[in-house]
Amino acid sequence: MKNMRLTVCIGIMCGWLAAGMLHAGTRPDHVRPVEEDGSRLWLPVIRPVEGAEVEITYKGKVSPTIAIAIAELKNAWKGDPVLLEKKKTGRGDGFAITSSEHQVRILSSTETGLLYGAYNLLRMQAVGQLTVPLSVTEQPAYDLRILNHWDNPDGTVERGYAGRSLWNWEELPGTLSPRYEAYARANASVGINGTVLNNVNASPQVLTTGSLEKVKALADVFRPYGIKVYLSVNFASPIQLGKLDTADPLDKEVIGWWKQKVKEIYAMIPDFGGFLVKANSEGQPGPCDFGRTHAEGANMLADALKPYGGIVMWRAFVYSPTDSDRAKQAYLEFMPLDGQFRENVIVQIKNGPIDFQPREPYSPLFTAMKQTPMMVEFQITQEYLGFSNHLAYLAPLWEEFFGEVRPDRLKAAAGVANIGMDVNWCGHHFAQANWYAFGRLAWNPLLTSDRIADEWLQQTFTSQSAFVCPVKAMMLQSREAVVDYMMPLGLHHQFAWGHHYGPEPWCSVRGARPDWLPSYYHRADKEGIGFDRSSKGSNAVSQYPDSLRLIYNDKTTCPEVYLLWFHHVPWQYRMKSGRTLWGELCRAYDRGVRQVRGFQEIWDSVEPFVDARRFREVQSKLKIQMRDAVWWKDACLLYFQTFSGMPIPAGIERPVHELEDMKRFRLEISNYECPESGFNK
Repeated sequence: MKNMRLTVCIGIMCGWLAAGMLHAGTRPDHVRPVEEDGSRLWLPVIRPVEGAEVEITYKGKVSPTIAIAIAELKNAWKGDPVLLEKKKTGRGDGFAITSSEHQVRILSSTETGLLYGAYNLLRMQAVGQLTVPLSVTEQPAYDLRILNHWDNPDGTVERGYAGRSLWNWEELPGTLSPRYEAYARANASVGINGTVLNNVNASPQVLTTGSLEKVKALADVFRPYGIKVYLSVNFASPIQLGKLDTADPLDKEVIGWWKQKVKEIYAMIPDFGGFLVKANSEGQPGPCDFGRTHAEGANMLADALKPYGGIVMWRAFVYSPTDSDRAKQAYLEFMPLDGQFRENVIVQIKNGPIDFQPREPYSPLFTAMKQTPMMVEFQITQEYLGFSNHLAYLAPLWEEFFGEVRPDRLKAAAGVANIGMDVNWCGHHFAQANWYAFGRLAWNPLLTSDRIADEWLQQTFTSQSAFVCPVKAMMLQSREAVVDYMMPLGLHHQFAWGHHYGPEPWCSVRGARPDWLPSYYHRADKEGIGFDRSSKGSNAVSQYPDSLRLIYNDKTTCPEVYLLWFHHVPWQYRMKSGRTLWGELCRAYDRGVRQVRGFQEIWDSVEPFVDARRFREVQSKLKIQMRDAVWWKDACLLYFQTFSGMPIPAGIERPVHELEDMKRFRLEISNYECPESGFNK
């Protein structure tokens, strides 16, 4: 927390500096940039070659991948001649960049590695990281760096906040949108090498021959950029498509059906990546329906894929009302299976034990499972962080995760995509930074949020420090601000029913499962607030290593950012600040609101550095975020005050909404869209 507060101070100082410069009459050393719509992302603009071309050499047959690397360098490189050379530089798609007096060399064992090296060289040029002589060696931490799209065949995107699906299934395979290649280019530029095309709540129809022909068309576009396609599959497909009586993974006919289907896929797409499976979770079918384990289901699919080099990514997102604490469920189901999965199965685990909350401790499976390949699943799309209305730079969240879970414990990284048909791809211009950051961290989990934000800003907007300094500080504060105005001190899942946009800590739905309601998590009463997961409560702390269990189990040693996650704490409890829990809670909500107000001031101060369209669109989003932050603060504090019975401390901004008005309000949206505004009474 100390580092975060330092960032806040730096951000304020940068904002003052930028504002001071402008108020003093000093303008940027350029005219206001030409208007942009955000469609180019962080990528160099492709321009017609003018004058003498930079010399790019490759001694060998120029494949489509090499042709792309050459074209990218000719388009944007401004230095010495470049030699692309296939030469062993480590494993996989790693690369080296060196320079001599009059030549730059990019070396890699693979053509895709040479492409990554080309993009890295251009990134270094764009952000002022070129040194003389060049000596760079890059090796990806994970061989698999994958986007998960939750896109449906009808064009909707579950938890999609940037318009309809990028994939136009009705026009495929005959018509290929130019955005498909632009998408592949963006992914390759940050090292993403796989994409799961469809929703984990999968339709069996994705495996029909007609659908696979459409998948093949996309795979053909992506292949030169080093990107493999994967599919989410419905475990009951043998019943739905094969007309079998069962999907039992040990049934010979079921096994035969999957083997034949896999053979068909690889005949069309020889480099097909494999399957992602959501099974026995939220109504999805799975092996447990037939008395089998997750391992038996995953292994059956893995055996079918193995002859072709394919993999199974089996999600550990499972929960059922079998335990008093949903946070324990994945551990309870998967730990007994440790060591039982095939070598080409990777268990895909969400970063936290519940569901992509603004802040969660890490899922204990990451340190408990010793004999099973694991991969982390991050959510790039902001299902619980204000959708595409709120500026929430998520690299600090993921950096926080890698500070708790050693990167070498994992085999791969997946990110649930935030990409749609909106012209700026992600709904919010700054949401692009999360796509970029995921790719960079999947390549190198040791990169800092600061560095990634710096790279993205310079490539996307301008390299002028009077812009980069304050805006980067704003980005680095933004996730913490969201935590503060939504659910500070370890509170979680206080969202409205269904869509997860606004606050509804009072939510009550007749017949609903308790663990779908906010009260299940906050457990507010006259005594205090928070979920007791200590040894005296649900004992979820027992799932963590002893060193952490002892820390989390005691209120006095538990980090305050997780306090209400692990403990039910009295309202009068004295925090490290000397304030009561109630006072600290009020202060956190107020701080979040003030931070967002500060974001507005910072953004207004850098107007001369940003083209008019993007400035206006970000400004509009910040206004929505400001109103939402106040809505969250007022709703939560006024509701929790009915239990605490304590006054809101002096110095805290007073509520401007009435609790009863907020209780009556309903935001009529689905899981497939971003609202134009929140509470609007």
